[in-house]
Amino acid sequence: MGDKGFSALRPILCFLVNGDLSYSIPEEMKRESVIGNIAKDLGLDLRTLSSRKARVDFEGTRKRYCDINLNTGDLITSERIDRESLCGKKPSCVVKVDLVLENPLELHRLSLHIQDVNDNSPKFRENLTEMEIRESAVKGNRFSIEEAHDADIGQNAVQRYNLQKNDNFILAVDSNKVELVLENKLDREKQKEINLLLTALDGGSPQRSGTVVIHVTVLDANDNAPVFSQAVYKANVPENSPPDTIVINVSATDADEGVNGDVTYQFGHVSDDDINVFSIDPKTGEIRVSGVIDFEESSSFEIRVQAKDGLGLTSYAKVLIDVTDKNDNAPVIYLKSLSNPIPENVSPGTEVGIINVQDRDSENNGQVRCSIQQNVPFKLVPSIKNYYSLVTTGQLDRELVSDYNITITATDEGSPPLSSSKTVQLSVADINDNPPVFEEQSYSAYVTENNKPGSTLCSVTARDPDWRQNGTVIYSLLAGEVNGAPVSSYLSVNGDTGVIHAVRSFDYEQFRSFKVYVMARDNGSPPLSSNVTVSVFISDVNDNSPQILYPAPEGNSFMTELVPKAAHGGSLVSKVIAVDADSGQNAWLSYHIVKSTDTGLFTIGLHSGEIRTQRDISESDSMKQNLIVSVKDNGQPSLSATCSMYLLISDNLAEVPELKDISYDEKNSKLTSYLIIALVSVSTFFLTFIIIILGVRFCRRRKPRLLFDGAVAIPSAYLPPNYADVDGTGTLRSAYNYDAYLTTGSRTSDFKFVTSYNDNTLPADQTLRKSPSDFADVFGESDGSPEVGIFYLIKINLKNICSLLCDSTAYHKSIFLVFQLYPFLNCFKVEPQRLLVPLKPVSSSSVPLYAAQ
Repeated sequence: MGDKGFSALRPILCFLVNGDLSYSIPEEMKRESVIGNIAKDLGLDLRTLSSRKARVDFEGTRKRYCDINLNTGDLITSERIDRESLCGKKPSCVVKVDLVLENPLELHRLSLHIQDVNDNSPKFRENLTEMEIRESAVKGNRFSIEEAHDADIGQNAVQRYNLQKNDNFILAVDSNKVELVLENKLDREKQKEINLLLTALDGGSPQRSGTVVIHVTVLDANDNAPVFSQAVYKANVPENSPPDTIVINVSATDADEGVNGDVTYQFGHVSDDDINVFSIDPKTGEIRVSGVIDFEESSSFEIRVQAKDGLGLTSYAKVLIDVTDKNDNAPVIYLKSLSNPIPENVSPGTEVGIINVQDRDSENNGQVRCSIQQNVPFKLVPSIKNYYSLVTTGQLDRELVSDYNITITATDEGSPPLSSSKTVQLSVADINDNPPVFEEQSYSAYVTENNKPGSTLCSVTARDPDWRQNGTVIYSLLAGEVNGAPVSSYLSVNGDTGVIHAVRSFDYEQFRSFKVYVMARDNGSPPLSSNVTVSVFISDVNDNSPQILYPAPEGNSFMTELVPKAAHGGSLVSKVIAVDADSGQNAWLSYHIVKSTDTGLFTIGLHSGEIRTQRDISESDSMKQNLIVSVKDNGQPSLSATCSMYLLISDNLAEVPELKDISYDEKNSKLTSYLIIALVSVSTFFLTFIIIILGVRFCRRRKPRLLFDGAVAIPSAYLPPNYADVDGTGTLRSAYNYDAYLTTGSRTSDFKFVTSYNDNTLPADQTLRKSPSDFADVFGESDGSPEVGIFYLIKINLKNICSLLCDSTAYHKSIFLVFQLYPFLNCFKVEPQRLLVPLKPVSSSSVPLYAAQ
């Protein structure tokens, strides 16, 4: 720039090999002065600077000399830049700036070359310099003058000196010193004192200058100045050295004797910052530490030392002091960027923060290692220079850990090493990643029948570890059917509490249990759900009275049984058959005779319902016996039903003349004839088939397996609904068989032999049903002799067929035969009930389907 100065200085843009930028600017620029346009120089969009949080960081200083205008992309000054305070006398003054861009992390190095401006004038240490020169000094003697100091460098530093014109001295300027040269000998008698004006000029524009007055006192004799042992002294001192630490000892000698040879020491020019750091002993020349030495503030010192003899002759030497760095600065951790909170579903390796670590020490003392504790799913990845990226190492789960306190530790490589720590707090944002989970795998609810609508059955509970709405659970019933009706017509669930209520009253006899499915759904987006099975079990209540199947009253008629006069005590007379729609102990039935014509003649089995004689029948016993039987269940409270049983003690049906007078409608006679023909045909086929089967069995076993009892079991299809499966409830338990020859769903016959026939058991064809008004004498015959199963059955069938031809009770006997031949009718898909539909019962009397077992 030469003599033109810095008035026309403009920033100079340089592109480094690695793409970094370098700007050259003058010192003392005004605030917010534009240094350069970073966006243009780096080829970045202005929006990119803002979105990527562009900023500048300075290394090794707390001051911010420049900043970025994100609106324009300009790099502008933010405070005064004084090159002299930054770099002193260094020929090159460079300020390092880091330009940081985030997402992704990008670092550019900016170098600001601070150019010197002539803002400092040359300055002498004192305004007046006293000098004593003997008049004996010879022409050409040189007398050193302290140099002027200019804080600027280069052309702006001291360039030349001007000495006011005089008769005795001229000025000699060397690169290292300024001297007065005696041009003409002094004459103390002519001039005892001489005042010389010395001016120091720099090379700046505008030019600056400083002056000093040299007051020369002309003396006699002292013609030798002190001489230092070295022109330049060098020393090293550790930083943070305590006061009074000896740095170096300078020494100068004077050839004169006496006062002229006594040398004293003092500092020459010392900057204001360094004046209190060191002190010198004026007698010994020993330089000691007197203040604080900080390598990070100043790494070296340059001091001028003056040696002066007793009469004022002086000489100067330079002392260079280098400061040795100590590891006295711990690393400093700066959190530059942090994403907080972070969602729990971020993938491993996601960058969540940027860390910068700085250490003001040098060399190994400034080398820093950064680490993180091991029990967190994060790690530090070295990035650019002293920058680290904080990234995730595994899958985060807010339900396990919702907040992390991450401790970052930075340790330098000094001896001993220094370290510092910084804690970063990170919160994990919830994601709806957990469905509600029921506390149990399935639930069971128990309710008694006839419950009140709205009663509480049970409560289901599901937990969702997610947060807020993601963990809010709502309960609902899944659509379905129970007995053909929507599940919502039976149960309801409280959406908030999970309490399940009954919508209607339940009937155990209708159904005993059912299953529903409850869904628990959270309120996240999208929502997650889970299902659980709720089994509802209905308990029985004794709300059904026993139902008597036999004897079954029809209108004003009643059931009549014939009892042989020769019946002995314990003979089976009849049986009361009853069932109860309830279950368990509510269906355990007991039978009691509550009233009878002769209280000591008949007894009834408590649980079997079998009516037996207690003693032998005598001639004095009344022929007409009326029993009223009560059937009770075992419920609490107990329910009961009663029936009447009429018994005739007689051995001959002919003794009952009323039966011969019974007539029937002419209209039914033709239908009865058709029925008789059909029954005869079927009976013939039936008997032939049975004989073949028995022949095969007799050939195999040589003897009959069991004897036939003369009792025909009632088909299960004849029983009322809900009573088909009563064996398990205990309703029809007995030592006797009541097995049906054919179940309702079968297509094949299963003929069974039962226990042997008892001679005291009344045959089925001798059972009467008669109204009380028509009750008469005993009729019919009973031979009383036991017969072997199939032959007795043949006899019964033939006898009843004959009765159909001559007896007026054909309808009722046909009913008996129809159910005797039920297995064969079923094989031809003929239902006995359909055969009986056109027939009308005789009003006077009838024969029951089956009276005994």
